[in-house]
This record gives sequence, structure tokens and C-alpha cells, in this order.
Amino acid sequence: MTVSTIKTINISSISLNKTMPVSIYLPSDYNEKDSFPTLYFLHGRSGDENILIETELNTSADRLIDNKEISSMIIVCPRIENSRGINSSSICKEVKDPLGRVINLGMYEDYLINEVIPTIDNNFKTIKNRKGRYIGGASAGGYVALHSAFRHSDLFSKTGGHMPAIELQLEEEEDKLYFQNPGDWEKYDPIYLANNTERCDIKIYLDAGDKDEGEFYKGCSVLHKILTEKGMNSQNYIFKGNHNIKYIKSNIEKYLKFYAG
Repeated sequence: MTVSTIKTINISSISLNKTMPVSIYLPSDYNEKDSFPTLYFLHGRSGDENILIETELNTSADRLIDNKEISSMIIVCPRIENSRGINSSSICKEVKDPLGRVINLGMYEDYLINEVIPTIDNNFKTIKNRKGRYIGGASAGGYVALHSAFRHSDLFSKTGGHMPAIELQLEEEEDKLYFQNPGDWEKYDPIYLANNTERCDIKIYLDAGDKDEGEFYKGCSVLHKILTEKGMNSQNYIFKGNHNIKYIKSNIEKYLKFYAG
């Protein structure tokens, strides 16, 4: 099997006023071609950029590329902390929710869209248009991927929510700290966005485990129904498993085939 490389870069973020690490997978033939499609893959609440290794994204990509089951691509895993990937506060800060968990507030949407993507495009051999740019994620990262794709459909041609944290209503304990201003919940809610945005030519992949503790298969089902009724290219699956990294690892090849098959 040919060998890929993983690089870690640090972005001095103006939006967040701090330095943020990004892990980047470069395929084994990186030096042999002029440009590659790029997948941005986002971690969940307690994760970080190491989702690239923890889910075996890198070794699965190596294997599928070697077997010619997917095209070579770049995979980018930025740290987005426990932020939901939204612009929740003009000042970047940590607060605790009623359950004692850390919530990261700040301009995280601006960071991802205006800093991460341009940095990657300027420093790596990416295809610099939406046709060659995809975004997906696991759990809270799936929520981020979906609202990013729907809010910025000019940037992405494929999106995936893998056991995505799509909730059917705002939960006081879980969510309230993120959404201080009226309308902010709807502004980022993938279901609301699907209902209230124009049909676009983006491909969507949704999935969750049949034993998902958050029952996120319900949100996937509602979202999928809206998207298909709008005539959008959406697929939705319920696979066996719980809401954990084991579930993601067991399905990671399916995801890679969706993005780069």
C-alpha cells in the first residue's frame, strides 16, 4: 500500500483571536497531480482535529485509493471546539452549561468559512471551487457540516451528516447558551434552512445508528423528507449502532465513497 502523509498547521485566527490547529491528509500521489478535491470533516462535541486518525479516515482513504474505489483527495480536519460552528458571540470565550460542560462561544462560522478554507486553498493543491469541495462531520460536526453547506451552497457540492446532532426543538439545557439572540436557532437549524432556502444542486448524505442515544435518526428522517420533497439529491440511512466513534469507524468507507467515489 502506498503511504499518505498527515500535516498539522496552525491558523492564527482573527475571528477567534487565538491559534487553532488543523490536521490535513495528503494522498500518496499528492506530488504527482496539479489539484485534488477536498473534504472538510468536522469533529463532535468532545473531539478535535485528531478525528482524522481516531476514525481511521486516513487509513480507510489509503485503502480505498489504493484499490481505486475512490479518487485521491485531500481531507481537512480543523479544530472547531464545542462551538456548533456558529457565530454565537463577537468575543471568543468559554462558558459552562447547566450540566457543567464547556461551551465555546465565538465567531466560529467566520473562522471556518473565511479563514480555514482560504488558508487551505492558498497553501495546498485543492480544486478551488464548489465542485471539488465537500463538507461532512460526525455528531455536532454533522450539524455544522449541514448548516455550513446550506448557508454557503456556493462553496460546497456535497455534504454529509453522520449521526448529526439535528434536534427537533431547542433544548434549554443543551442549546440555550449558543443561541442568545432571537432567530439564531433558526438561522443555523438544518431543518429550518432546508425548509426556507431555495433548491440547490448539492448532494446530501444522512445517517445515524438504530440505537443512537440522541435519537438523531429522527432529525435525519425529517430533514431527508423535506429535501426529497424539494427535489434535492438526498440519501438517508439507519445503520446498526450507537452514538459513538465505533459507529463512525464502521461506516467510514461508505462516507468516503459518497464524497470521492
